[in-house]
Amino acid sequence: MRIVKMSLLLSALLSVSAMADIAVVVNPANGNAVSTDDLNRLFLGRTSTFADGSKATPLNLPEGQAARDEFDSKVLNRSSAQLKAYWSKLVFTGKGTPPKEMADDAAVKAAVAADPNAIGYISSGSVDGTVKMVTTF
Repeated sequence: MRIVKMSLLLSALLSVSAMADIAVVVNPANGNAVSTDDLNRLFLGRTSTFADGSKATPLNLPEGQAARDEFDSKVLNRSSAQLKAYWSKLVFTGKGTPPKEMADDAAVKAAVAADPNAIGYISSGSVDGTVKMVTTF
């Protein structure tokens, strides 16, 4: 009976951690507010600037990571396959380049902390004082 209870508890904890919020982060020096619509335009290559006109450099996590899948679904309203087809078309026609992919949350944090123009997303549990969280999903 004890093993069953432990298994259920472990399953519940894993489910909660798999559904962790996604935090959109920028450099602490960046004072721009960022809406879902802004994120959609930035990460789909429809704009390359923040609201104040300063350059924006969006950073993605690799395909297949849970945070990337959740961001693509909740923010961009597209599946991984849809985004792959979208970017393939833009790259092929010379009309766009997808956001740079970083290896993991730590790499996104380091890049955002080092570049005032960078914007990325990470698991909310990874946020620390080196970056500023502007919204969560």
